Amino acid sequence: GATVREKVPTIAPSIATAPSLALRPREAAQALGISKRLLWTLTNQGAVPHLRLGRTVVYPVDALRKWLADQAQKKGGGP
Repeated sequence: GATVREKVPTIAPSIATAPSLALRPREAAQALGISKRLLWTLTNQGAVPHLRLGRTVVYPVDALRKWLADQAQKKGGGP
């Protein structure tokens, strides 16, 4: 019989291996260990760093790391 090969789309290597600069809401909530609902509450209050790109909300990874470290220091936690 004939072998059927699926055509798999290729992604430019630099894009495929590049670290994420920003997270979507589900990813950000998971990374922070909180619910999406709490993340939206914090987002709407302006308490968590985020960007609105059109109708899309993203959370810059570096800004989230800094914000989390700042929160830990305010609460007396962290290294």
